[in-house]
Amino acid sequence: MTELLPDRRLEIATDGGSIPTQLWLPTAGTGAAVVVFQEIFGIGRYIRSRCADLAALGYLVLAPEIYWRLGVVAVDEDAEDMLPQGLALAQRLDWDAAVADGIATVRHARGMIEVTGDVGAVGFCFGGGLAFNVAAEEHVDALVSYYGSALPALHFRAADVDAPSLHHFGDADAYIPVEVVHEIKASVTAQPDVGFDIHPGAGHAFDNPMPMFHHREASEAAWARTVTFLAEHLRSRAQYATQ
Repeated sequence: MTELLPDRRLEIATDGGSIPTQLWLPTAGTGAAVVVFQEIFGIGRYIRSRCADLAALGYLVLAPEIYWRLGVVAVDEDAEDMLPQGLALAQRLDWDAAVADGIATVRHARGMIEVTGDVGAVGFCFGGGLAFNVAAEEHVDALVSYYGSALPALHFRAADVDAPSLHHFGDADAYIPVEVVHEIKASVTAQPDVGFDIHPGAGHAFDNPMPMFHHREASEAAWARTVTFLAEHLRSRAQYATQ
């Protein structure tokens, strides 16, 4: 996981204002797109690293700054009170406005000249739930949700998500009890083309490399599955033309 700064920032216009959005381009400059939805800490080093990883795989990556209405891009990841800061920001956020921002970003991606294929969504923690909610409102071509913290209250909407989806959870999540994880699994896997991985020994935010969260085996296994899943479900127009 190597942190790289975005290639540029976009301003995506909506009725409620312009959403600052960070953009990573693949080496080819064009391709299928992935909208990345941030964790509660915003678009910090970890999320930028995952965006760069996706761009290295050949995707055009957009990361909307969901806290823009609060005047925040990311919390200080070196601060001792990083977790309380992130939780406070998430609690202050207008969820419906955040969903609308996500929808606007997906629609913007579809209209970009550089996007020459499908548009998917990948979300982490807070963003895992947000990506799921966006996918329930607006079609995406693939969805990957990492331990979506809003899924306990949202999984009843599984039938509204028409995209192939992949969900990652740990069985040692202190925020989402394992019995709730299994409730979520029952709802989402009742739909077609859904993968659901429960990673042994992994807690919440296990993909985040910070020592307080990270679970190496789960992170590596989940990322490998994510890479394969996206390759199967997000295609460029050139790939469709050869079928």
